[in-house]
Amino acid sequence: MEFFCGLDVAMEETAVCVVDDQGVVHLEATAVTDPDALFAVLKPFLPRLRRVGHEAGSLSPWLHPELKKLGLPAICLETLHVRAALSAQRNKTDKADALGIAHIMRTGWFRQAYIKSESCYRTRLLLTHRRNLKAKFLDLENSVRHSLKSFGIRLGKVGRGAFEQAVRQAVVDDPLSSELMDAMLSARAALWRQYCRLHDLVVKMVARSELCRRFMAIPGVGPVTALSFMTAIDDPSRFRRSRDVAAYFGLTSRRWQSGTSIDVQGRISNADVRRSLYEAASGLMTRFKGRDKVKSWGQAIAKRSCHRKACVAVARKLAVSMHAMWNDGTFYVGDPAASRNDAAQRAHLKDRRLLGAHR
Repeated sequence: MEFFCGLDVAMEETAVCVVDDQGVVHLEATAVTDPDALFAVLKPFLPRLRRVGHEAGSLSPWLHPELKKLGLPAICLETLHVRAALSAQRNKTDKADALGIAHIMRTGWFRQAYIKSESCYRTRLLLTHRRNLKAKFLDLENSVRHSLKSFGIRLGKVGRGAFEQAVRQAVVDDPLSSELMDAMLSARAALWRQYCRLHDLVVKMVARSELCRRFMAIPGVGPVTALSFMTAIDDPSRFRRSRDVAAYFGLTSRRWQSGTSIDVQGRISNADVRRSLYEAASGLMTRFKGRDKVKSWGQAIAKRSCHRKACVAVARKLAVSMHAMWNDGTFYVGDPAASRNDAAQRAHLKDRRLLGAHR
């Protein structure tokens, strides 16, 4: 007899359910959300415990590796698959969810979620907080602009460096507004200092990474895009084909088909790195002045469609290219003439190695 376990993980407590290979329930319990506490509950079943499933969540990067270290056959499940499997439940409770996950483990109808390395999660945390600080900084700046419009003050196109001086000059004759704007500008300056601090950490981290520097050889790809892509992939071998990366980042068209009457195509799903790749593609299409085969390909799409769709297509091409560069250890060459020269140089080096081996 084999046993299968389902864990419905919450912040404080975790519902535990163990069933056998026939679906008979052998244990329903609640334990503190702690690896040692969960191990103590499952220890009697450990010799014949085949799978322990838990849904991907905010605690998964910490809980999953700890369960594996203790010797439990833990599997992190894709959230969408678990939600679809449990949607037929009449009542949704932690106990019922744990039972449903246990049956998913027993039947094998699941897709395993990838758990990134701890260093990868730490780097992604840096990128997340950098983005959050920038968003709060822009919120404060826009709030100052909006509040001044009530008094007929329109700042117009003011650069980031001259923004503070322009606001102070605009409210210099109003003591209350001057005091209020001083508080807002001080908070804005503090946010900008801390944002620059985190951005410097990103730049230093990219400078130490040979892979990120190779990514930055692509026109339009900067430090944030390179580091975001690297941490989002973590392990390139988990993608069988490079073109699968584009779908992972939401850069391929979604399709919803039902029978012969419903067939919706063309919607683009969302992903965290998609924004960075889109910005890199837009920079390649609009700011880069040199010759590049991907840029020419995107411009051809823009002529027959629109600029936004062309940027999405170029972003997809960049994602596929970056993954291939990671797998093969190759470098990006955008100029077709340079590509021919590079190919000729590789052929020459190959010939030299062959001649050396022959001698």
